[in-house]
Amino acid sequence: MSSPRPWTVFRPGPLTQRGHAVWTVDDDVPGLPGATRRMSVIRRPSGDLVFFNAVPVPEASLEALKAIGRPAHLLVPNVFHALDVPAFIQRLGVTAWVPDVSTAALSGRFPCRPVSAFPKDEGLRLFTVEGFKTKEIVLVAERTLFTGDLVTNSPHGKGAAGFLMRVVGFTGPEPKLPFPVRQRVQTDRQAVKALLATLAALELDRLVPTHGAVVDGDVAGSLRKVAAGI
Repeated sequence: MSSPRPWTVFRPGPLTQRGHAVWTVDDDVPGLPGATRRMSVIRRPSGDLVFFNAVPVPEASLEALKAIGRPAHLLVPNVFHALDVPAFIQRLGVTAWVPDVSTAALSGRFPCRPVSAFPKDEGLRLFTVEGFKTKEIVLVAERTLFTGDLVTNSPHGKGAAGFLMRVVGFTGPEPKLPFPVRQRVQTDRQAVKALLATLAALELDRLVPTHGAVVDGDVAGSLRKVAAGI
């Protein structure tokens, strides 16, 4: 087994406040030119911080995070978003929560618990993408939807890398469930569409995907378009 990736700060942007208790950090995806990723942070009334996705940040950003609250939980959306989780756990002392189906596989790489055992919190709603073999985790908090690969919003890029991402179907002018994701992990199209309909029925002000631009406004409309495009 290879050694875990150490705390490696790539090219993260600043800690950006998106709402009363929501912050994000945007970064590039290591080893994948033209692709971006995002870590989201939600502060609970207790002062605990819940992270959705793990992105190592410089010392100044770490201090800013600790000034906001106490790092407590890390939600790992799916098995493909686990690159920096071991270093994140070691550096911040958070508990990592992963899809139940991935617990056995990921526990050999870092300490983690199944998301089904996540502490009850009326302000956090967790959903499982049952139509994905990864059983991806989706989070709703602070009237905001946080997604891993279920919904992305990456515009077409420039150059050879941008052309490639466009050709394979990762990028586009509006939110989507990329074709490569469907090909790789989707097992039940109707189950995915049903979940998108459930999410669209919630009162949401914002969509924060792990990949691509944040959507402020008609989240329900965006989710219905994603479902129609599957």
